[in-house]
Amino acid sequence: MSLAGNIIWLVFGGFLTGLGYILGGLGICLTIIGIPFGLQAVKLGIASLTPFGKEIVEVEDADSPLRLIFNIIWIVLFGWEIAIAHLVFGLILAITIIGLPFAKQHFKLLVIALLPFGRDLR
Repeated sequence: MSLAGNIIWLVFGGFLTGLGYILGGLGICLTIIGIPFGLQAVKLGIASLTPFGKEIVEVEDADSPLRLIFNIIWIVLFGWEIAIAHLVFGLILAITIIGLPFAKQHFKLLVIALLPFGRDLR
């Protein structure tokens, strides 16, 4: 089921979404200050390429003060826009029965898009 879901996901926008996150993350990595945020955007891009069959996992020391500060900076600069996009697409897809599995993936990506430091999709 997850293979079929990932293929449909890639065809109907997952590939472009993942590519956008990866290219944006690489652009952010051009500055030294942006490297941690760029790496999280690349991580989000890789996670959004094939979200079916994966779950959000907290890494050890996920609630460290540095990760908390980075998450706050991420939310203010990037995260809220990405989270709203995933929320809107998830709500639109949740209207139909066929779209429910894809809405679930958008809601899963919403969490990692809002707070990427200390969380991973495995």
